[in-house]
Amino acid sequence: MRCKFCEKKAYIKLHYPKMYLCREHFIEYFERKVKRTIEKYKLLRKDERILVVVSGGKDSAVVSYVLKKLGYDIECLHINLGIGEYSAKSEEYAKKQREMINAPLHIVRVKELLGAGIGELKTSRPTCSYCGITKRYIFNKFAYDNGFDVIVTGHNLDDEASFIFSNMMNWNTQYLAKQGPLLPGEGKFVKKVKPLYEVTEREVVAYALAVGIEYMIEECPHARGATTLGYKEVLNQMEEKRPGTKINFVKGYLRKRYLFEQEIEEVELKECKVCGMPALGEKCSFCKVWRLEKPIDFKIKPQIGGPSS
Repeated sequence: MRCKFCEKKAYIKLHYPKMYLCREHFIEYFERKVKRTIEKYKLLRKDERILVVVSGGKDSAVVSYVLKKLGYDIECLHINLGIGEYSAKSEEYAKKQREMINAPLHIVRVKELLGAGIGELKTSRPTCSYCGITKRYIFNKFAYDNGFDVIVTGHNLDDEASFIFSNMMNWNTQYLAKQGPLLPGEGKFVKKVKPLYEVTEREVVAYALAVGIEYMIEECPHARGATTLGYKEVLNQMEEKRPGTKINFVKGYLRKRYLFEQEIEEVELKECKVCGMPALGEKCSFCKVWRLEKPIDFKIKPQIGGPSS
């Protein structure tokens, strides 16, 4: 088949909207779609200090590459979770991706910082639960300590559709009231945005291959059997039968999100007695999980000739 806009051989067949595109026109289409998402939801400004959380995987690599290409001044943060060979490989891919876009890369290694990696901590919490707490705390505290205005993550349309779907299936209305492409900053919580909000996982993979981005393919060993993977599979089957299901589902949710806002419980946040970050009780979840008794300083140390690591 031939590209819709020229006579070159098609690189990809898009199912929604239905069209064939060559490599060059697909790259243009993808970047324009991300740019339009940023503008539509007012996610970023050129004068903001932007921190992109990079894992070594395709999504964060693609979003950092596109933002750099669109002229945003970004810095990247990689959190090495201390999960053996998996984390070692993730860090190496993050370094390769940094070299490709020539942006500063800061690395926080959980095992060096806290004495244990994810999966090694003795706790009653499920591994994925305290891993999520750890990642969210570190990238927010890092951004706050170093004066970043906004945190960028690589969540794509498939991620968002499956998250909304799973929360609807379990009627987690508190979560449903607050999801979206932009989470405004408040107090010590830094603004968080998702520029890939309207692009599919398939499009992200195709873009990474088209521009030559190398990325980590292996899934985290602790993610096996995760319920979100099951929800993604259901949505993929629905998308195959009716292209556009995912984007229409997510856009419909955004239109009706206000219906869940009355479910938000107003809680008075305190300051964690250990680190000073927002907490429901005396200690924030991060300090409780890791049993910390003194705060962690994430301020970037001055370094000659390159980014912090």
